[in-house]
Amino acid sequence: MTATIAPDVSLYEEIGGRPALRAAVDVFYRRVLADPELAWLFPSGAVGDRHQAFVVSALGEALGGPEQYRGPVLADAHRGLGITDAQFDRAAAHLSGVLDELGVPRPLADQVIVIVARLRSAIVTA
Repeated sequence: MTATIAPDVSLYEEIGGRPALRAAVDVFYRRVLADPELAWLFPSGAVGDRHQAFVVSALGEALGGPEQYRGPVLADAHRGLGITDAQFDRAAAHLSGVLDELGVPRPLADQVIVIVARLRSAIVTA
């Protein structure tokens, strides 16, 4: 009898693909906008559909999905905002909480956080 080897499954697929990422990004920004330490980064008090779509595609690509990020260069988009390491860590904690809330198993959520942490140098500008 021969064993069937399952094809590699990306982290993107393991967490539920684009629908899961869209849900996570939506809840993430609700949390960020409710957080007085982070909400000031969005002076209009909202995060538009275009911005969320950029984040979904950036995360989707980073997590091994078929997404292709075609937005602004992350470092350019965050330049001049004065985002600190503490604020980045706070946002990452919100993301971790969102993943828990959405039922992503902790080992997978930890992998997502590690991948997002690699973006620190493009986002932290202070």
